[in-house]
Amino acid sequence: MGFENSFGEREMHKATCADCGNECEVPFKPTEGRPVYCRECYQKHRKPRSGGGRRGGFKPRF
Repeated sequence: MGFENSFGEREMHKATCADCGNECEVPFKPTEGRPVYCRECYQKHRKPRSGGGRRGGFKPRF
């Protein structure tokens, strides 16, 4: 499985998930000292999407 863009197939790098320890592939070169998560663990660490800050989300102005 790879990611494609207008330049072709994206290079994938092997990494070990910082949470579960499973080997995974990521579309970036892992940086030492920064955690890498597999797809499942990444979902647990994602910040929930907010509704747009103070304004409470998108409201069209008519």
